[in-house]
Formats: sequence, structure tokens, C-alpha cells
Amino acid sequence: MSAFDAVTPAALGEATARRLRRLVELESPSPDEPALRAIAAEVAAALVAAGADVDTVDAPGVGEHVVARIPGLDPDPALRPILVLCHLDTVHPVGSFDPVYREADGRARGPGVYDMKAGVACVLEALARLREAGSGPRRPVIVLATCDEETGSHTSRGLIEELAGGAHAVLVPEPCLPDGGIKTRRKGVGVFRLEIRGEATHAGLAPQEGVNALVELAAQIDALGALADPDAGTSVTVCEAGGGTASNVVPGSAWAVVDVRFTTRSEAERVDRQIRALAPRLPGAAVTVTGGINRLPLERTEAIAALYERARALAAETGHVLGEGLSGGASDGSFTAAMGVPTLDGLGPLGGGAHSDDEHVVLEDLPRRVRLLGRLLETE
Repeated sequence: MSAFDAVTPAALGEATARRLRRLVELESPSPDEPALRAIAAEVAAALVAAGADVDTVDAPGVGEHVVARIPGLDPDPALRPILVLCHLDTVHPVGSFDPVYREADGRARGPGVYDMKAGVACVLEALARLREAGSGPRRPVIVLATCDEETGSHTSRGLIEELAGGAHAVLVPEPCLPDGGIKTRRKGVGVFRLEIRGEATHAGLAPQEGVNALVELAAQIDALGALADPDAGTSVTVCEAGGGTASNVVPGSAWAVVDVRFTTRSEAERVDRQIRALAPRLPGAAVTVTGGINRLPLERTEAIAALYERARALAAETGHVLGEGLSGGASDGSFTAAMGVPTLDGLGPLGGGAHSDDEHVVLEDLPRRVRLLGRLLETE
């Protein structure tokens, strides 16, 4: 018998919504260090109440990461732990929503409610229910809640990879797909910056003596566009650009920021190599490339497929049909999947409007996600 059989979906949903309200009202935009330390303390206290041994890892100027360890019920010392990977930071400045948290029409709205405080609330409620039932996870569980995912995980990546290195599997309660499915594939991400150096001259007196950096940049943008491969799921998008100093000066410098997405490691390597090999088209111009691949893709391996099948079977216990699919965005689960650790992403609730003023979750879906997370911990 599962620890979740004795609680109704309504009661489970109400309890999770209360946790969610508390988390959302503790606004935590990155990199608001005091706010992130406050929500870290809240989450740490909830994990202690759920029976975890909790530590924090300081990230000066950013906040702190919460690391919680819960022993498994199976005494086999060879069982490797499950890592549950969350983040506490959001993209919304304090005061972006008024009221901060609101429930209406079956939805909860607020900053970070969908990405990903609802997922954090579901993890906390699942662990609390196991504790309350006198039960627990089969394997040891490590919960890592980081404070810098939205800004690139620069201070947490090493910790993520250290903890994932010894893990049996990684569960990531980021938002699910729009149809409710979980993410067994994610695109990887690269961000590159092109700096163009030309030669500035007077645009009226001697334009022929200059090297127009914006003309060079336009040629490079054409070259970048040719690197995309839509059939392979690879996009190369110039998202920011600029250059020049005045309306009567041949621009001597220009720049662009390029977003790259890909579904396979081989495509990541190809595009990275070709962007770094970009050569100037105009005599006298120079092109410098910085940046690179931030996250490799989460690719659907046999181990990930097997983990998904177990999740699908557990969801079916209550008649929930759990699909799977690809997300164009990346998450910290991309790091762990790239290490070869089976990673199941998108275990959070239904919703939408990520990073917008319509960010919301569907309240009815909360108990389903709590139960699925809890059952995975009970049985995996």
C-alpha cells in the first residue's frame, strides 16, 4: 500500500496549494541575494520537517543552495540515491505581481508559480506525506534546491554534477509539457558573442577609406543563418546586435549575440566549431567569437526511456495518461543527462506563461504531480 492511498486528491491539492502560496509570496528574483536566502531558509525548514538532514552551500552575491539528504527504507548499502533537482530563483523583479499570489478560475498566478515553485511545492508535499505515513523513499534521496538556475547555474553547476555523479537517477520537477507530458528530451543551449572590428572614417569625406563593421556584421549574420538545420532541430538565432557611433561615421565596430539550440551532442559540436571558424568577408575587418555551449542536450537514452515507462505506469494507477516529449528550453537536468545519469524532467504541474505576467499553474494538477513524485521515490 502506498503512503498516498490514504489521502484524497482534494486534501493533497489543498495542502500543496498552501505550500505554493508561501513559496510564491517569498519573492526570489535572481540575483536578489537577501530574498534568495530567505526562501532557502523556508525550503530548508520544510525539508527538516520532512525528516531530512539539511545543509546549505553559500554562494556569495547570489544566495545559497540547499542540500537535503533523506535515508532510504531499503537497507542495501549499494543502493545509489535519487537526486531531486530544483531551483528557487525566478525572473520576476519584486513587485511584478499585485497581488503577489492569486487563485482564480482553477489557476494560481504569481511570480515563479510555474517556473518552478509549483514543482518545489510538490516535492515538499510528497516528502511530507511519506514522513506522515511513517514511510519513506526506497532509496536514499538527495534534494538540491539551487539559487541561480535562471542566470546560468554558474555557482551551482559544480555542485549539481558532484551530487549527480553518484546518483541512480535524477528527477527534475520543472514544468511539464503543455499537454501534461514529461520531458524525456531537451534541447541544449549555446550563447555566442561576435565582436567585429572595422575602420572608422568620416562617412562624407572618405567613406572608401573605412571598413564598415556593420556591413561585415550583416555578412556574418547571413553566414550564421546558414548554420541552422531545422530538420535536425538546430536553430541559430541572432537575438541582439549593435554597432556604430554616429550618423556621419563609418562604423568601426559592431557586435551580435547569438542563441543556438540543438537536440544532439554532435550538432552542438558542429555548430560550435563552425561559429568559431567564422572568417571576415571584408578586407581589413576582424571577427572575434566568445561564449560557447552552456548546456548540452538531454537526449532520450534507453535508461531514460525505462525511467519514463516506470513513471507512466505509476501515473496510470490513478487513470492518469502520462505522455512524453521534447522541450526547446534547457534546465539543470541537461547537465546531469550529459553525464550519462538517467534524468526525467518536466515532472512539475500543468500551467503556462513562464517568465510572463500570465505565469500560472493549474491547481487541479497539483495532487497528480505530488503523487507521481512520491510514488517514484517509494518504488524506484
